[in-house]
Amino acid sequence: MPDDALPERVVVPLLEPADGVPAVIDTPAALAAAITAFEAGTGPVAVDAERASGYRYGQRTYLVQLRREGAGTALIDPVALPDLSGLSQALVGVEWVLHAASQDLPGLAEQGMRPSRVFDTELAARLLGMERVGLAAVVADTLGLGLAKEHSAVDWSTRPLPHEWLRYAALDVELLVPVREVLADRLAEAGKAVWAAQEFEAERTAPAAPVRVEPWRRVSGLHAIHDARRLAVVRELWETRDHNARQRDIAPGRVLPDRAIVAAADALPRSVPQLVALAPFAGKGTRRRAALWQAAIDRALALPDAELPSVRGPHTDAPPPIRAWPERDPRAAARLAAARTVVLDTSQTWQTPVENLLQPDLLRRLCWSPPATPDAAAVAAALTAGGARPWQVELLADRLAAALQGVVG
Repeated sequence: MPDDALPERVVVPLLEPADGVPAVIDTPAALAAAITAFEAGTGPVAVDAERASGYRYGQRTYLVQLRREGAGTALIDPVALPDLSGLSQALVGVEWVLHAASQDLPGLAEQGMRPSRVFDTELAARLLGMERVGLAAVVADTLGLGLAKEHSAVDWSTRPLPHEWLRYAALDVELLVPVREVLADRLAEAGKAVWAAQEFEAERTAPAAPVRVEPWRRVSGLHAIHDARRLAVVRELWETRDHNARQRDIAPGRVLPDRAIVAAADALPRSVPQLVALAPFAGKGTRRRAALWQAAIDRALALPDAELPSVRGPHTDAPPPIRAWPERDPRAAARLAAARTVVLDTSQTWQTPVENLLQPDLLRRLCWSPPATPDAAAVAAALTAGGARPWQVELLADRLAAALQGVVG
């Protein structure tokens, strides 16, 4: 039978946790019992965390799930129990298995939970070149089981949490360790086990994200605003929205959507009636606070020219936008084209996404400001200084040096 005639793998739905849905741990006594159980357990521990993105301000964790052989599954309420450092201490030296660890580790750290070792099933799937890397897709590929994800975007700050949400949360850690075993075998067979270990350690030890300079410039649609006065309106509305959202513990986009900020900056309304005549401000909630938004606009309109934001944005050491390279530095554009060819070819050879072979920003920086003598040693040093892992340097330094030398010199 030809390969394309092979039947698709049958996926069996997983509907209930093996041990049932445990009660939520929300008292010190229950937490102490869980700590004892997990310390006595064996093997890796599966860990997950649920946030209320899109509902609440920030990225606070509202549920922590764990499962370990011999301990079963635990669902912990970090609102009632914000200090989980005792649980973390009980798991020192134990490998934590997470899916998309970089999303959960910062929030877990706020609860005092910091792993000694990490295995990221999503990152492993990426390194293996799997087409779909969501947890349900990876579970289906590795174990042939179907994992429902219908509650992935619910408001996890809800109390009490509905039983069906808790079932979903328990299932999220039910299979992580078995998935990890399959992926670990595949990584070893593909010659990528060392790659994965270095990537997991980089995730585990990653520093906290730096505070953004002028975070209001991330407003969606800002590219349509081209003058300083209108940018000042965007800035003032963003800062007013952020303050209001923080006070009310509501996601900023639910307080005032970005499209409303951009619409106001474009129209420059001079009164509340003019403001609410704009379509994005016609909703009941937005109209209720129209005076607040108009006051922000008025403040921006009254600013002296010397206090207006720069149209170009804050100064950074980042290269200019790639679209400007051919005009500003044609040789840098040529270097980037050659380097991208190297990375793309390597990606295809190893069946690994280009963004996992090398951070795109690091590649741009290398090509915009290459070493004076771009030999293999200098390129390797530049990659290492930029945060590339040893496996990436070993895989790419020689070939990138050859590509740069074909343009420079």
